[in-house]
Amino acid sequence: MDLNLQITDMAGAAPAHSAVIVNFVSAIRRQLKNSTCFVYSDNVQYKWQTEDGEEKTVIPDASINCQTKRRRGSNFIGIPRFVMEVLSPSTEKYDRNEKMELYRQQEIEEYWIVDWEERKVEIYELDYKNGIPKYYLWKTITDENSRELKIIHFPNVKITFEELFDEIEP
Repeated sequence: MDLNLQITDMAGAAPAHSAVIVNFVSAIRRQLKNSTCFVYSDNVQYKWQTEDGEEKTVIPDASINCQTKRRRGSNFIGIPRFVMEVLSPSTEKYDRNEKMELYRQQEIEEYWIVDWEERKVEIYELDYKNGIPKYYLWKTITDENSRELKIIHFPNVKITFEELFDEIEP
């Protein structure tokens, strides 16, 4: 029996790591009310198949899913349109490599990598090169260009840089 388990050192997230997730979800949730989409925090699992047929389970720090009826038990099998990962020393390599590759394979439209210590948001947008999905860095948002923060694929849903990093000190 192959349980496909991967052990990742989760030594406990810094309070700021969790605060970014809570700030994002609370700002977005009320804006998606009465829509077909829902924002989830880091307690929701997605189960997908990779390009080489392996089944993977992943828990993003935050996601916006418009296919909420596509699930088996407590696992979503549908694809969210947006995923956000908040970096921590124990997961940064995994978030930037294996998770990003899995999100690309699933064709998730938008992927944010948030570094709360540097107060930086990397926004990746999915596009296609010769029919193959690929992430392109759309923009890096810092204090200097903080007014440019936006969710590309949900233009009517707003979150400010200040809201995302509210009450967080590096």
